[in-house]
Amino acid sequence: MESNHVVLWLGHRETHIIAFAGETSETPVILHAAQQYEQCADNNGSGNPAEHREYYEQIIEKICEIPQWLVAGPPSAKMLFTKHLHMRHAHLADHLIGLETVDRPSDGQLLAFARKYFVGAVRTAGLAAAA
Repeated sequence: MESNHVVLWLGHRETHIIAFAGETSETPVILHAAQQYEQCADNNGSGNPAEHREYYEQIIEKICEIPQWLVAGPPSAKMLFTKHLHMRHAHLADHLIGLETVDRPSDGQLLAFARKYFVGAVRTAGLAAAA
């Protein structure tokens, strides 16, 4: 399947990645942070992007071929990932369509949320182009 959207629930300890196109989706991929990342996130709540580069690189490697990304999760986790993306992979920043703060949903709930989100994003883009 050639996916054109991906949704990630990105946390400090793990990331759930679901690629999809229309009503078809791939099996969710779950990536886990290294042990030192988990400890750092627990200790100060913010993590340290310099120490977690490998975690972010694993995520980007899984999604870089997909044109549109939605990143959901806790605010600090999304902020650190986005900062890494802009610093290390600025050429991919246009793939990031949205950032949403959400509690940890099931993978099915996350996928349903993403489908609605992308339908709304397409509708909004169409209205902006018509104006």
